[in-house]
Amino acid sequence: MPEPFKLLLNPALVRSAAVHLRRSWREFPATEFEALALRDFDALEMKARAMQIATALEATLPQDFEHAARTIEGALAPVAGDEDLAALRASSAGLAGWICWPLGELIARRGLVYPQRGLAVLHALTQRFTAEFAIRPFILAHPQLVFDTLTRWTHDPSAHVRRLVSEGSRPRLPWGIQLKPLIADPAPTLPLLRTLLDDPSEYVRRSVANHLNDIAKDHPQIVAQWLREYLPHASATRRALLRHASRTLIKRGDPATLAAWGLGAKLRGTAQLILTPQRIKIGATIELLVQLAARASTTQKLAIDYRIHHMRADGSTGAKVFKGWLLELAPGAIHELRKRHSFRPITTRRYYPGKHHIELVVNGRVVAESAFMLVA
Repeated sequence: MPEPFKLLLNPALVRSAAVHLRRSWREFPATEFEALALRDFDALEMKARAMQIATALEATLPQDFEHAARTIEGALAPVAGDEDLAALRASSAGLAGWICWPLGELIARRGLVYPQRGLAVLHALTQRFTAEFAIRPFILAHPQLVFDTLTRWTHDPSAHVRRLVSEGSRPRLPWGIQLKPLIADPAPTLPLLRTLLDDPSEYVRRSVANHLNDIAKDHPQIVAQWLREYLPHASATRRALLRHASRTLIKRGDPATLAAWGLGAKLRGTAQLILTPQRIKIGATIELLVQLAARASTTQKLAIDYRIHHMRADGSTGAKVFKGWLLELAPGAIHELRKRHSFRPITTRRYYPGKHHIELVVNGRVVAESAFMLVA
């Protein structure tokens, strides 16, 4: 069984931070910092640990922001290149990896009144971990300054800095505060994404795709327009980016998006959805069997998903689309597809007994459906 995620922030890492901060500033009160940072530490989850360490930093680093900024910068490990940030850890060389999350939080708390200096620290931090959470309060407080800075950073030699441009300004970044002005109007970020569209780093391009997918949830017409503009004659890497950016709209069956990918045509033929068994317990697995029969003289390009209408506690239902298959169905072909779907409870979804419907969705259209009973 994997270790809990929260253990990435652990007492040894806190003590390492104290050592390097004291190396950077000889008067750093390491004992006080450790006591504050590690209070009831075992009971805290991941984000709570990061916030408590940040509060300990706020209490023990110099009150003068310039002094605090220099202390943090002096404690960081040297930049080693564009390696995977997830693999970075604090070491004898200095601080890197997960401990930089609370360091960035400290900058977000203290640096808003010194935004240019705060952004400079985030530029350094993001090359040792990521500053995608810490930069968001700066975007809300100083949008013009930050977007001017991000425009320059689109040409930074570090892929980690270029990724911050896209990831830090995502409207709906998981774990980050929502950027409601950008949810309402994403126009300020679009020039940044255009510049990074063909970035040489896959790490950066994936962030651009996720950013566009965020925008698609509120402004599908913008992403559909991007597909019309940038998909024709696109390179393989650009197609991969745009495909990932389209995933929410494809699952929704957005007509313009499906048409851009050649998936807008109605299935010419028949489809059947068979569920086995038709009565399962919560925690068990059901098998979906899809049978397709083509009635066309040309090959059909099909995006095949399925939509489950889950029973809720109050007796109503809520629908969720799950990815199925991409298929080219030859003329006159008969094709079978199988998939197993688990109803084991997870942290993000609870299951309730009752009749559940499953719809088979081909190119955005429901072509077959079936039902089963989920029992306690």
